[in-house]
Amino acid sequence: MATKGTPRRTEAPVPASSYREDHQKDVLNRLRRVEGQVRGLIEMIQSGRSCEDVALQMSAARKAMDKTFYRMMACSLMEAVQESESDAQAMAEVERAAHLLEKFG
Repeated sequence: MATKGTPRRTEAPVPASSYREDHQKDVLNRLRRVEGQVRGLIEMIQSGRSCEDVALQMSAARKAMDKTFYRMMACSLMEAVQESESDAQAMAEVERAAHLLEKFG
């Protein structure tokens, strides 16, 4: 925290490329976990596990996929707003993202 007479240090915004790279890693890791869950589902079905057990695992995989989708959408939106040259352009990007969430979310 800055004190009287001490210049305030403001943090520079994170470059979009760095932000995107971090989010891409996160999304890829999430997708790999989902991939493992789906492989587990296949094994469960092949081994004759109960429908209830399979349904529970399917629900978990579906929720993980949904969380991955929303994480990817958040990254896309933040990047678009950060790169906007005006408030109007930023609002247009928010509207576009809202439309995508309504359509696919």
